Amino acid sequence: MKLELLANTVEGRAVTGRQHFTCFVIDDCIAIDAGSLANSTTSRQKERIRDVVLTHAHLDHIAGLPLFIDDLFDVLETPVRIHGTSEVIEILENDIFNWRVYPKFSELENRNGPVLRYVEIVPGSKFKVGHLELEAINVNHKVPAVGFIVSDGDSVIALTGDTAEMDEFWTRVNALDRLDGLLIECAFPDRMKELAEVSHHLTPQLLKVELGKFKREGCPVLVVNLKPMYKRETAEEIAALGIPSVRLLIVGEEYEF
Repeated sequence: MKLELLANTVEGRAVTGRQHFTCFVIDDCIAIDAGSLANSTTSRQKERIRDVVLTHAHLDHIAGLPLFIDDLFDVLETPVRIHGTSEVIEILENDIFNWRVYPKFSELENRNGPVLRYVEIVPGSKFKVGHLELEAINVNHKVPAVGFIVSDGDSVIALTGDTAEMDEFWTRVNALDRLDGLLIECAFPDRMKELAEVSHHLTPQLLKVELGKFKREGCPVLVVNLKPMYKRETAEEIAALGIPSVRLLIVGEEYEF
């Protein structure tokens, strides 16, 4: 399984340290979240990605979705399938694809038929997306949000999405027979703990507490979602934790599990 966190920009595949958006692409054909889906996918990825799986509906995780469908509208032979919980689908339909903010693509067709189809995710259940099997697990964010366990039959990874302290996620992950990697968020430096708690995010010290619940010794832990204005400070504090298995995920780099 190959995974890449797309950079903010695509010109020359340039990578910026100021990473505002979240969009992971697995095996060049399935996206998890869609923050930079429109402006950072390669031509090959645009041709292949027809499934977008969403953790939640905050802007940095969905911003590229309307433009991605817009760009491909005329060439789509099958609809873009948006996989999300009922709450996420409701937000997209009411607040984004509502004709006021952007066209209601669920009502539109090109010469081949519909261009968008919603597929509801039920937390706690497994579901297939292309060659992958996923399981959605509720996490603790300011809005309804899920993390995922993702398997291609050979490798298994888990990602939290945006979250604060949680227990259900760890119970499920710790029970897995195999885990090849964990992606976990850490948004703010420790001095901003109050804001992190209000917005339901982690700081390095809160991350340390959460990783104390993670019972997979030696499993690689990749930290994501560092807020760009505080990235250096947060990264230094994560390094100071001194946890050997923990490192920052590098934007634009392809990881193989």
